[in-house]
Amino acid sequence: MAEADRKIRTMSLKPDTINNHPRHPRILIRAANWVGDAIMTTPVIRAIKKNYPHSHVTLLSKPWVAPVFFNNPYIDEIMVYDDKNRHTKGMGTLRLAKDLRQKKFDIAVLMQNAFEAGLITFFAGIPIRLGYNTDGRGLLLHPGVPMNPVMKKGHLIDYYRGILKGAGLEDDGRKLDLFITTDTMNQARQILDSNNVDFKKPVIGINPGATGGTAKRWFPRRFARLAKRLSNRYKVKIIIFGGPDDTSLGEFIKKESDNACINMAGHSSLEQAFALISLCSLFITNDSGLMHAAAALDINQIAIIGSTDHIATSPANLNSFIIKASVSCSPCLKPECRFGHHKCMDLISVDRVEAIAVKILDRMEHKIFYP
Repeated sequence: MAEADRKIRTMSLKPDTINNHPRHPRILIRAANWVGDAIMTTPVIRAIKKNYPHSHVTLLSKPWVAPVFFNNPYIDEIMVYDDKNRHTKGMGTLRLAKDLRQKKFDIAVLMQNAFEAGLITFFAGIPIRLGYNTDGRGLLLHPGVPMNPVMKKGHLIDYYRGILKGAGLEDDGRKLDLFITTDTMNQARQILDSNNVDFKKPVIGINPGATGGTAKRWFPRRFARLAKRLSNRYKVKIIIFGGPDDTSLGEFIKKESDNACINMAGHSSLEQAFALISLCSLFITNDSGLMHAAAALDINQIAIIGSTDHIATSPANLNSFIIKASVSCSPCLKPECRFGHHKCMDLISVDRVEAIAVKILDRMEHKIFYP
């Protein structure tokens, strides 16, 4: 057995294998900071609660990510990491550690790899601090999970699940979790009803934005041409998704498509966006947080991949289709194309995306689309 495997096996946090370990622990989970990453950690959160069914699980999350975890039955409490006010860097970091100390946590599980995450939980006096021993924080963790370089070559879902193995905890598979309330679903239906969306026809969504630079984005004019073609073919309006920063992008695509679209970018909450995606017959998207939301909701989708690593971040549901150009410089993982011409996106034509979309939607023609 390899030395790393021997170390991992000695770190068991199972309630029946560690001395003086509480059987009803108070557990803190430090969430990832991005929507897509947060969704990909949900199998770990579910597994932790199943390993400790009588625990109280608190999730520490930045405010923009918190909606990913709303209504999750494996989380008992969400605590907001308010880094713009109460928990601003400096004294705010110490204030956060103090806030955590008052809650008397027994275990901290760090989904985030940052040094800061280890430092805060160390200052908070949490006796068991579990996470990968990267970013110079090995001495702050107890136990730290050795980083196997092989894990970084696979999918992020499995990378996060490696933390469970490092603690000797039982895994619960790769299924992603995203929970939407009946009220939010009703709000989403009302939004579509008010825009005269006919649920007896395909409900098609496009997501032309993506955080982290333009290299992850298929060209807006191509989204517009695609939207116009699908709108004409199926006699429907195409729904544009995105956050507040994507509102003007949505308006541009709406205009370029000859008003074939409904621009919801920046006009719905993240919870409502999840609900709207769940009502889609097909979701066409760049590599983004909403791509992973569609995967968690098991929605038919086409994921257009440019600069990112599809092995690490591809959508996890089986009814996702990945479109990626084979170019020597991809995946570069750069926010902007260093050559200036975005060849990896330029080689993906509207015809190619449309052909796959039509194949998916025509296969569904015999179905009633109302969810």
